[in-house]
Amino acid sequence: MAGSGIFMKAYFVYILSDDRNKIFYTGLSDDQYRRNYEHKMGIYDGFTKKYRVHKLVYFEKYTSFEEAAHREKLIKRWKRAYKINVIEKMNPNWDDLFYTFLESGAEPDPAIRRGE
Repeated sequence: MAGSGIFMKAYFVYILSDDRNKIFYTGLSDDQYRRNYEHKMGIYDGFTKKYRVHKLVYFEKYTSFEEAAHREKLIKRWKRAYKINVIEKMNPNWDDLFYTFLESGAEPDPAIRRGE
């Protein structure tokens, strides 16, 4: 609520792709800005760093961790063709939605923006 001082926690389920849109990674985060930055910069060793999967092609926002975790598990079970269909409905050009995400009203952690 604007101006009320009440902060609603948000959870994001997202799909990342490599630059050729061949490899997918599905994840869940309560700070999509920070998490996507970590993927882009290859900060942690793992799947996304190894296969250069850093382009945000799809995301959904939830206020409940339980709902977000359930959705993440469902998306991970989707067949590849279904994932492509869902991604193309939201993002027909397969653009990196990282900046669209920032403009969507989701508030990234200010410390991350300052590089702390």
